[in-house]
Order: sequence, then C-alpha cells, then structure tokens
Amino acid sequence: MAKLKLEYIWLDGYEPVANLRGKTLVKDGDPSTWSLEDCPQWGFDGSSTRQAEGGSSDCFLKPVALYPDTTRRNGFLVMCEVLNPDGSPHPSNARATIPDDPGLWVGLEQEYFLFQDGKPLGWPSDGYPDPQGEYYCGAGFKAVGDIARTIVEEHLDLCLDAGINHEGINAEVAKGQWEYQIFGKGSHKACDQVHVARYIMQRLCEKYGVDVEYHCKPFTGDWNGSGMHANFSTDYMRETGGKEYFEALMEAFSKNREEHIAVYGPDNHMRLTGQHETQSIDQFSYGVADRGASIRVPHAFVNNGYKGYLEDRRPNSQGDPYKIISRIAQTIAEVPTP
Repeated sequence: MAKLKLEYIWLDGYEPVANLRGKTLVKDGDPSTWSLEDCPQWGFDGSSTRQAEGGSSDCFLKPVALYPDTTRRNGFLVMCEVLNPDGSPHPSNARATIPDDPGLWVGLEQEYFLFQDGKPLGWPSDGYPDPQGEYYCGAGFKAVGDIARTIVEEHLDLCLDAGINHEGINAEVAKGQWEYQIFGKGSHKACDQVHVARYIMQRLCEKYGVDVEYHCKPFTGDWNGSGMHANFSTDYMRETGGKEYFEALMEAFSKNREEHIAVYGPDNHMRLTGQHETQSIDQFSYGVADRGASIRVPHAFVNNGYKGYLEDRRPNSQGDPYKIISRIAQTIAEVPTP
C-alpha cells in the first residue's frame, strides 16, 4: 500500500467567472489499480468559496473524472462536481445540466495569454510589440518571447501524462497568446479535461512567477481577443445530416442567439466586434470556412452532404465549458430529426 495524493478540483461560486479550487486528500491505496470508484465523496467549506453561508457551510465534492498527476509521487487529479448536503447538484454545478450523451462529440480550443508584471510575456517593458502578422504559429525569440515556449511545452507533457486528449498546441495571432485544443467523445469528457488542463497550467505557472490571463480582451487596440471555439457534432450530424436539417439547426441557433451569448463568457462584447475573426455580438451568421461568422462551416461538412461537425466561434476564453456545451446541447435538442 502507498500513500496516494488525491487533488480534488472543483469550480467555486464566484461570478461571472468561477475559480478553480483544489485540496489534497491522502489515502492508502495501490496507485496501479486506483480508480474513480475508489475516490470517496469529500466535504469542503462552502462559505469560503461563495457556495454556502457560514451557518450552514458544508458542501460536498462528487468525483467525476480521474487523471494521473506526474508532478507528485503517487498523485492523482480528481475533477469533481459540487453537491448540496442532500446530494442534489449545487446551483454553481453547471456540469450537472449537460445531458449524458455519448454521441455528442466536443472539441474545445482554449486560447490564453501568459502574463508577467502586468503584460504578456515577450512584450517590451514600455509600449507595444510589432503589429500582428508574424506571431501565429511562429518560432524564435522575436515571435514567442522568452520562457513562454518552455511553459507551454511542459504543460503539454503534463497533460499528456495525465491522459488528457490534447490534439495540438500553437502560438496564436497576438504576441504572448497561445492555444491548446482538446477533443472528447461524450458530452462531458472534453469539458472535464479543459478544466483540468487549466488547473495544471495555473499550478505550473506558479513556479515561473507567471499568471494565465483568460480574459477575452485583456487590452484594447488592434489585437486579437481570446476565444474558446466549440466544435461539436452528434450521431445524427455525422451519420445522416443533410442540408434541410443543417438549415433548421442554424435557425435554432439564430433564434437562441441571446441565450448562447449569455453563457459564452463575460465581456464578450469587447471581443465580438465584427473584427479580428469575429462576428458582431448582436448578429448571428454562418458561412463556409468563414472565421468572421458566428458558426464556421467546414468545407468537408458541405462536401460530405452536410454531415460532420460545426464550429461555434462565439464562446470566449473565460467561458465555462460546462455552460457552453449545455447550451449547445439544448439548442440541438430543439431541432427534430426525421
């Protein structure tokens, strides 16, 4: 038997952006056979996380996903939902609002900046770097700065060690901006993994004296904002599809435009301006290969008889994947299939 270090991770009750919280439970067990089912429910002080009052402060953590943690000997990361004392989902628990649909496949693109001393890594101490153009997927000190590459590569290795399904990483359009992409089959998997990847990144950055800046528009000017584009498909979209169903789906997304924007991350009006590869926040549009549309339709989708996946480009980098995918699933469910 070994002493296992189980890092329980959850989202707190702060609004409009919840913080990731974590605390360690030490248990006796065999790390080679330890499973999610072996992780007990655990309590915490909800009055310290804006999830309960001091006079009745107990909240509970329900483990929902387990990942190896190679930064610790015999370590695991345990993603959790927050429950009320009676076992019902806490109001802050958006994960519980997502239908359990193994046929819903989700890919999320997390953009972010790495900040130090109030500015992105690689920016000059005064003023601004050269305009956008050469930074996207760039290489070299001028393009990506000093320690940023070290951090993102270490983060990638830690996530792969944990079994998180990264599909890629790259430097983004603005200097100091980066992205990773995570894909999952099933309505919860990619959402869980984005939150755990965020937690790993934030903990990693502690040793470098760097902060992760998720705000969708951390500074004004001619610079791209940060998004979390949501790629999605269902069994029906992949196997049957068709132009008629696609147009009905787009009509449902258009009708629910305000409901989607409400959960796609705060301050999105600063990012969704109609510039920098966005559609205006008060409009809905779709287009083939159009990164200025609300929903980008891949060429392959049309060429395959309107079958495959679609990309909603409106969610921003601070958005909660649970809320985003819950809303997307709700809108899809409104469209009848023949």
